[in-house]
Formats: sequence, structure tokens, C-alpha cells
Amino acid sequence: MRVSNRLAVRLLVSIVLTWTLLVLTPDLLSAKNRKREPLKRSDVKVAQRRLSEMGFGSGQMALTTFQKWEGLKVTGNLTRRDYEAIMDATSPAPKDAGYRHVEVDLDKQVLLLTDDDGAITKILPVSTGSGKRYKEKGMRGLAYTPRGRFRIYNKLSGWKKSPLGLLYYPNYFSDGLAIHGNPSVPHIPQSHGCIRIPMSSAAAMSKSLPVGTIVLIYDKDSFVSARDWAEEDRRKQAENVR
Repeated sequence: MRVSNRLAVRLLVSIVLTWTLLVLTPDLLSAKNRKREPLKRSDVKVAQRRLSEMGFGSGQMALTTFQKWEGLKVTGNLTRRDYEAIMDATSPAPKDAGYRHVEVDLDKQVLLLTDDDGAITKILPVSTGSGKRYKEKGMRGLAYTPRGRFRIYNKLSGWKKSPLGLLYYPNYFSDGLAIHGNPSVPHIPQSHGCIRIPMSSAAAMSKSLPVGTIVLIYDKDSFVSARDWAEEDRRKQAENVR
């Protein structure tokens, strides 16, 4: 009797396992096939529209910036995995809200520009200090982008020659370091300490960064709010209006 019961239990387990495989296997295969399925032109248009709605802009730069933001492999090419990530993503949010400023996330290598209400109006890919020591053009130093809160204290239009190279529409925030356009904006930190942005966005970004603009630069281990600065700016503006 015991032997019969054991056989019955084994048979029941075998039936359950077989049924489970029959039910789940088509779903697993379907998901795997979807990942391999090439994107249609309509899929690409939907992805581009979604990227624009989230504030990443348009074109290949929008996709590159999104890949940086989400921690995906940065290729600039839209894959099925990227498409699904875009469809599931939510719009980026700044670390600090409620006032106009710039944020540079050193871990993600992206720049966020916000409006007076703190809503993001522009997202750009950047390349910041490599963290390595350099010896170039008779100069030595550490290629480091400082963390903390700063203000734009000076800016120039067009090209500016610096000891280590040319800067396009530089917006200075600390000891000669600037947010500026550069023909080379790699996906990794590779500058001498400046914040490189794409050439195509440099002029427009410069117009959006008047002297006095607050700049927050941080990584996963460091963040300093500047809300008190923003409140002080508002108080001074209110007094001037009177």
C-alpha cells in the first residue's frame, strides 16, 4: 500500500512539473523572441517621442543621455532592450527642486537644467574630470571636478583659449573650471576638470546660464543643497522690487 502511495505521489509531481513547463515555456520563449525581434520604424518613432516627452530631447544624443541616466550600456543605438526601458521609464527629477539651477551628476555623467519652479528643461550628456594626474603643455595637476555648490561667476562667447586647450562658450564656476562645449564628449569622465557638453548645445546652454546661476555638482557620496542660496536670492530680488 505504501509503495502504491509513493508511486502515486511521484506520478502527481511529474504531472505538475510537466504541466508547469508546458504553460511557462511558451511565455519564456515569447519573451526571448521579443528581445531578438527587430524594431519597426513605428517603434523607433514611439521611442523618440517618449524620450522627448521625458526631457531628453531628440536624436541620437537623446538616446545616449537616456542610456547614461538609466545605467544602460552607452551605445547610441536603439535596441529592443533600450526600447522597453524607455517605455517603462519615468521622467528624471532633480536632486534639488523649487528653484532655477544646474545639476551635474558625476556618476551618471549627465547635466540637468531646471526652470524657476525646479522642473527640468534640458538634459545633456557630459564628460567631467577623469580623476587622473596629467602632465601636459608644461602643466601638472589632477583632473578633478569638484563636488559641492557653486555659481557661474564669468562667461564668454565663442572660443576661449586656456592653458590646456580651447573652450567653446565657457561658463566658469570654480577656479577657471567651466561648463563648455567640446568636440569630444566621451561616455566616461575624461576632461581635465571642466564639464564638457556637446558643441551643438553650447551656445544655447550659455544663454541659459547667466552670471549667478547656481551649479550643483555631486556623486553618490556627496550632495549639498543650495535652497538657502535660492531663498536669499529671492529675498534680495523682492527688496529690489520695492
